[in-house]
Amino acid sequence: MSIRTIIAAVSGGSASAGTVDLACDLASRFKAHVEGLRVQIDPRLMIAVGVDDIGSPQAGLAIEAAVQAEAEATQRAKNMFETAVKRHQLPIRETPPAKDPALLQTASAAWRVEVGRGTDNLVSRARMFDLVVLGRSGRVIDEPHSDAIEAALLATGRPILITPEKKPETIGKSIALAWNDSAQSAAALGAALPFLAAANEVHLLTLGDTKAEALAAHLGWYGIAAKVHSVYKIERAGAGDLLLAAAREQGADLLVMGGYGHSPWREMLFGGATRHIVSVSRLPLLLAH
Repeated sequence: MSIRTIIAAVSGGSASAGTVDLACDLASRFKAHVEGLRVQIDPRLMIAVGVDDIGSPQAGLAIEAAVQAEAEATQRAKNMFETAVKRHQLPIRETPPAKDPALLQTASAAWRVEVGRGTDNLVSRARMFDLVVLGRSGRVIDEPHSDAIEAALLATGRPILITPEKKPETIGKSIALAWNDSAQSAAALGAALPFLAAANEVHLLTLGDTKAEALAAHLGWYGIAAKVHSVYKIERAGAGDLLLAAAREQGADLLVMGGYGHSPWREMLFGGATRHIVSVSRLPLLLAH
């Protein structure tokens, strides 16, 4: 399965420039259509903090200031997206070129703004796309998650690519896939196939007794030569840290993992390993559940 559509959530914050640059780079690589999405908070949902009477002049001024701030953030986000689109020389295409199927084999881009509840709008829109690209600011390193990451992973049913604040020099040349023989890791494998097929190196990282050798042999049907690496438990070292260390040791520039699909979302692959990796990794992560 190829990647034909990519959506990038663009907040206008510090992580947005790297997010849109990487999303446009992937659109060029896979000849896909990339949409930059900015969700403005509906003014009717804004609550003036510290104002008792929502109908008072003070509340009106507070909401007006919040609306202005949202508009400025949207303009910043749009500027970032348009800069990345221009850098990657992507043509703007608002609708599918049904009358010219040849154009479906070329990359394109479009900008979209919605007004609503933020993550709710993102989740609803992202369900239509093959890949969801989300950034994470350097300011939230060591935080357990962001609302957008949690909502996208749990509710979209689509693979999520979490990018560092700055676009990495490479992504997908050397890929580490965490494998534990579960349905979640199988979902991540399926989502990652377009990346794996184009990679120079594929490393299967396994904790415990799994069928990783059989998987490596099976990937040969896709023309993928994968190497298996056992990740051995070390006393007082968490599974997340062990997987990250193993990925770094193999020179991976992308880590693929499956996320456990039951609530709460934090109980994921290898226990809490995914939660830990999402919170501390500066390595791009491709997650699916």
